[in-house]
Amino acid sequence: MSAFYDAVYRAVGRIPKGRVATYGQIALLCGNPRASRAVGWALHQNPMPGVIPCHRVVNREGRMAPAFAFGGPEIQRGMLEEEGVPFLPDGRADLARALWSPGAGEENP
Repeated sequence: MSAFYDAVYRAVGRIPKGRVATYGQIALLCGNPRASRAVGWALHQNPMPGVIPCHRVVNREGRMAPAFAFGGPEIQRGMLEEEGVPFLPDGRADLARALWSPGAGEENP
């Protein structure tokens, strides 16, 4: 596993219940702001499903992951709804209300 993937898993592990982060946000936290696709690949290869909360990562518009992840976008949405993430009428996560913002005291992964 690469150091970048390790950083991705640490960053995603910090996202609290009821919040979401974007692929680009995780890439930025990991020191490579142009690596949002690589974040997606890292999450697709999650070595610890159920431990690393990959379902809390959405795209920059708040859309769910493509069909290959989590059993489909409906499953991901259901997991987020169970955690209290609000959604917009068009099915996107409401980033204005649920986007995670790492605290000032938190360090990068």
